[in-house]
Amino acid sequence: MSASKEISAHIPYLRRFARALVGDREGGDAYVLATLETVVAEPGRISESEDLRVAVYRLFLNVWASSPINAHIDRSGALEENGRRNLEAISLKPRIAFLLQALEGFDLDQIGQTLQVSEREAGELIEAANGEIADQIATDVLIIEDEPLIAHDLRSIVEELGHRVVAMPRTHAEAVAAIKESSPGLILADIQLADGSSGLDAVNEILGSLSTPVIFVTAYPERFLTGEPPEPAFLIAKPFNVESLKAVISQALFFDRRAGRRERTVPWVGM
Repeated sequence: MSASKEISAHIPYLRRFARALVGDREGGDAYVLATLETVVAEPGRISESEDLRVAVYRLFLNVWASSPINAHIDRSGALEENGRRNLEAISLKPRIAFLLQALEGFDLDQIGQTLQVSEREAGELIEAANGEIADQIATDVLIIEDEPLIAHDLRSIVEELGHRVVAMPRTHAEAVAAIKESSPGLILADIQLADGSSGLDAVNEILGSLSTPVIFVTAYPERFLTGEPPEPAFLIAKPFNVESLKAVISQALFFDRRAGRRERTVPWVGM
């Protein structure tokens, strides 16, 4: 495959990233076009010895950073109003790192290469973004989990991000009952519950009367990977990585269109 064809395969995703970063379809596309023009004019800017996707995104960011309008976000554009407002409130470099991870699926090594920082610094940028997101949209969380140690680990992670755990039911019936006492802004749920009941069934029943993002944290991810709808947007396999779970929590709340309209019900301390 020629270099131009290899690069062209990444362009639809680069446009998505550009529109989210710039906040405007036309502006994002203009920066992508400028990046492609740079590739043609200065082919040496893309090294054949490195990850092509990383190189293309890094070049895009260099082109974007060279423009005096790069801090402007047009309110006519790519994300829903709430998502755009959340994005604007994140500091610039953590914002870029967050979008590379949340939208493009870059790992910390790839983020570091793209931003020309170490993997450790990339992790710190993601952590900063997660903290700033939590500052904006701290919410109540329901944890549906039948293993006490795991439930308390999840609670600690959630609270470290500045959210409040309202209940930790262990069965389908307890989960449904808990919803009558509160309206959580996020649900973390296992599949196999204490009495043999299904966390998936509990969530489906809850979502019949409440619209809220759900993250399944499960030792049985294959039960979701059927290729048939509905499949969850957010799925974490046990044993889970703490930093990955924090990132997914922030992503779920960031892209939830209702998150910004929630109000904190009790005082809290952010990260």
